[in-house]
Amino acid sequence: MLAVTYRSIDELIPYARNSRTHSDAQIAQIAASLREFGWTIPVLIDDADNVIAGHGRLLAARKLGQTEVPTISLSHLTETQRRAYVIADNKLAEQAGWDTELLALELGELNETFDVSLLGFAPEEVADLLVGPTFGPADADSQGKLDEKGKCKCPNCGHEFMR
Repeated sequence: MLAVTYRSIDELIPYARNSRTHSDAQIAQIAASLREFGWTIPVLIDDADNVIAGHGRLLAARKLGQTEVPTISLSHLTETQRRAYVIADNKLAEQAGWDTELLALELGELNETFDVSLLGFAPEEVADLLVGPTFGPADADSQGKLDEKGKCKCPNCGHEFMR
């Protein structure tokens, strides 16, 4: 069974070959998230205190002056599995998408009572989601001539037809 144990930051050893990078700006975002929400995802370590996942959270905790962090030991993983999980933990999250309609709904409601800058979206992303696409009136030339007859060609298959 997995158990959360608080460990001294100084005892934990970041994985030297961790290929995921964290900018100062992202560490600041993670730190802001930790301040707002607290620890929700522990740092994952092996039995030798090597960090498997949570390098960014660990850096953010240091930035905040924390001396201990919650950890979970993944002692059941082999060395090869640990090395692979370092990559998988980061890459698999990138494969998810967003339901932009639901996201806009949530952001719109949260924006009234919560600082949505803590969520990791750039301000222009939030603005685009909350406002949605804008369409200005078209001028006469860009309207097209729906009543005109003419030859049309499908751009995909090349089929020609009259409209």
